[in-house]
Amino acid sequence: MRTLIVVAGYLTAVVAGFGQDSAGPTPGLPKEPREVFAAAAQFYDFSAAELQPWHLKVSYLLYDESGKKSDPGTFEYWWASPQRHRSSWFRGGIRHTDWYASDGKFAYEWKGDPISLFEEMLPAALLSPLPIAADLNSSEVRLDDKAAGASAANGPCVTVGESAMQDGVIQRPEPSPFSTFCFESQTPALRSVSSFERVLIQLKEVVPTQGKSLAREVDFYEGDRLLLSAKVDLIEPISPIDPELNAPFGTSTTVITLAGQDNSQPVAVGAGVVPGRLFRQAPPAYPSEAKARLIQGFVQLAATIGTDGKIHNLRVISAPSAWLANAAFVAVSQWEYKPYTLNGRPVPVEQTTSIKFAVGR
Repeated sequence: MRTLIVVAGYLTAVVAGFGQDSAGPTPGLPKEPREVFAAAAQFYDFSAAELQPWHLKVSYLLYDESGKKSDPGTFEYWWASPQRHRSSWFRGGIRHTDWYASDGKFAYEWKGDPISLFEEMLPAALLSPLPIAADLNSSEVRLDDKAAGASAANGPCVTVGESAMQDGVIQRPEPSPFSTFCFESQTPALRSVSSFERVLIQLKEVVPTQGKSLAREVDFYEGDRLLLSAKVDLIEPISPIDPELNAPFGTSTTVITLAGQDNSQPVAVGAGVVPGRLFRQAPPAYPSEAKARLIQGFVQLAATIGTDGKIHNLRVISAPSAWLANAAFVAVSQWEYKPYTLNGRPVPVEQTTSIKFAVGR
């Protein structure tokens, strides 16, 4: 379905033998772009089944368009297996938690205002900053020594195009955006990512963690403006039955994938699926500075509509600026639908949405 709408510190605790070890990227960088990602992938796979259960705590600050800091925020992540993990954001009156259970069920607890796009991007920047293999197979990939962020990394950069799902068919946004991944000159250690959201992510102070590479400091920029700064405070092992992994009784639940489907994907909208109906729509707020600078255009997003009719797994496909991407993300994250149904039962579906920002409208 497609919708068009107009409109910084120190690691305070690392358990010996767990948080740090000798494993890490080894010298020598391949010449072929896909081989660069293949060499780096083993060091950035924090969903690997062999990992011991662990807990991560990160402190962060958001910055508005004028550079003013937000209330301090905290992101925490508990992981027991690729199917069982939890992510939580706490900032001011905002409480946003997602629980993924081993039986495929998804629970959530959202209180206060929605989290921003940049907060949503933080766990991916830390735990899964590389493109997935499917994107490399279907997208344009090229080596670019002069890409944005290359000077900071002192090494090669690789650009990757993006594909999006629309009505069950893979589409390429027009004009096609690219993400750029910059590495150290002699090792497959990632130093920066220039994302589809027009955000430059800088990864600093990388520490080995269970044989993986975890950045201890992460900064988000648009141009020379800081959007978010984050620092890892704690890495520790946990029990596989840690109670923090269990959603409390009465927590909201939904289905966002269907068991038995390849890669546990939502269903594609097609024959037999009765369309849902959008009944709660939050209009996007045009960021004042972007409007003053006459920045306009489309923000393209993709999301899953769960069986509860709410928006989940929301992500930006392309955007003319980071601030417009954030405004669209915050608005669409609040939309609600009468759920889509198949054979009379609610089912999760994938949706793409375009938000148009136009000066003078």
